[in-house]
This record gives sequence, structure tokens and C-alpha cells, in this order.
Amino acid sequence: MTMDDFAGTKPAPPALDPQKDALFLDFDGCLLEIAPTPDAVQVPADLPQLLTDLSERLGGALAIVSGRSLRELTRFLAGYDGPMVGSHGAEARGMTAPMEQMPDGLEALQGELAQFASDQGLLYEDKSHGGAVHFRAHPERQAQAEAFVQDLAHRYPGFAVQPAKMAYELRPDGYSKDGALALLSALPAFRDRAPVYAGDDTTDEPALAWAEAHGGYGIKIGAGESAARFRLDAPQQMRDWLASARED
Repeated sequence: MTMDDFAGTKPAPPALDPQKDALFLDFDGCLLEIAPTPDAVQVPADLPQLLTDLSERLGGALAIVSGRSLRELTRFLAGYDGPMVGSHGAEARGMTAPMEQMPDGLEALQGELAQFASDQGLLYEDKSHGGAVHFRAHPERQAQAEAFVQDLAHRYPGFAVQPAKMAYELRPDGYSKDGALALLSALPAFRDRAPVYAGDDTTDEPALAWAEAHGGYGIKIGAGESAARFRLDAPQQMRDWLASARED
């Protein structure tokens, strides 16, 4: 089955089964609307409590899986104390951190990436395990941004290019959201449950496909082809779906 097999209109997801499902949620573009800059996202005041309540209904089988750093996730979701995976699987809370040692050259790579963004008038996002260049304000500079990060990945072999929405990121090589799902699914709270993953970006596609291939399903947030069987239009619909699962 290919990505093309899932193109087109997709139905809304079924009701979550608190006795059988395990829930994995992306952060930006899934739980929260995309903002002009990473720090400008607006977190609904009731979101941490919603996640906490739903985690209790699922017997603890709820985790946040994001490209954001664990530090940022903890700050934005203060009040939610469940498992969280940051930096595309390189760091975690609630399980043993997957990464034992940072690849060489992180500080130098971040410096080059920040300088390039400044020179091009692009937005640089510092990350604990890498960095990203956002070209949302200058889409005509996408090719230059891609070429630069590809060159950096060649010169810093411990890092890999991660395309994202209007951005290119450099993250530690060998880490991904589907790998994070595999590790989380081995934990007692998640074991023997059907994985349900929700995400909006190309960075989420491996995890969406992993959930589909392991007895669960994926939920694509927004437009675009996806390996997920189900779709919701926007983060507000995702939050509504979560709220309905809390109230059932």
C-alpha cells in the first residue's frame, strides 16, 4: 500500500476506546494551531487538564510525541505530567531517554544554521538537539534553505535533514517519531493496546504509517496526502475529538 492509496477525502476518526487504544499526539499543528513563530503558539488554558483526564481514562496510555524539545513541551504543557517525547525521539520523559550521547558538532552546526538564517532574513529556531530554519515568511528562499541544510548534514554526519511545514530541520540521525512509538508501545501502560497517532506534518508520516501497520490507525490533521486512514480539519477539531473521548 502506498501513500497514494490514501489520497483524497478521508472520514473522521471513530470514537476512542479507552479500554483498548493507546494515544500518541503531535504538538504543533495537531493540538495547537500553527503560529507565525514557534514561541507564539497559544495553548488553551484547559488543554493540560484535558490531557491529564484523558490519560487517566486510558490507564496512562497517552503520550506527546513532538519535534519540539522536551524543555519546551514541559513549559507549554505545564500541569500535564504524562509521558512526552521530544526532538523527534531523541529525548523523553516517562521512559529511558533514547539518546545516550549527543552527536559531535552540535554547537557549531547551530551557529552556522543561525548565521544562514540571519543572512537570508529567515527565522532560526534553536532546538536542544539541533536547529531549524523557517522560510514561511520567504517561501521563495526554500531552495536555498534546503541546499544549505543538506550541505550541513553532509559536513556534520551525526545529523539528518528533517523537512517540515515551511521549514527544514537538522536533528540527530537515527531518531524518528515511529521509533518513539515503538519504544513507548513496549511500556506497561501502552502494551497490548492499539496505537492511535495524530499529526499534521511530513515529520509525522512515519508514525502515522507505524500506527496503521501495528493494529491501530492514524489521524491526519489538515490537508495533504497521508498514510492515515482518518482526517480532522484543524487542531480545534482534534481538541473537540479529545474532549468527546474524555466525556464518553
